[in-house]
Amino acid sequence: MALQLRPNCEYCDTDLPPNSTEARICSYECTFCAECVETKLHNVCPNCGGGFTPRPIRPAREWRPGACVARQPPSTKRVHLKYSLEDIAAYSARISDIPPQER
Repeated sequence: MALQLRPNCEYCDTDLPPNSTEARICSYECTFCAECVETKLHNVCPNCGGGFTPRPIRPAREWRPGACVARQPPSTKRVHLKYSLEDIAAYSARISDIPPQER
């Protein structure tokens, strides 16, 4: 089962194509851009409270049979936050000092 590779930052709606090195994901595949993770979310996923890691790149070229963007296309469904920006700021502030592995 491949990652969804969601097409946008859930916070600012910036495009994050499958080859973006700026995409960050949590363990539930919530997807944000690196700038929002660093400056607005402070490495706290507003949906689950976990931390973020760089999203892997899906190869454009089929190096192995069936394993490439063309054979396993990324999601086209844009996802947006379900919480207010004020709620997210308060949530992040409350737990951002706790390392992700201890949350």
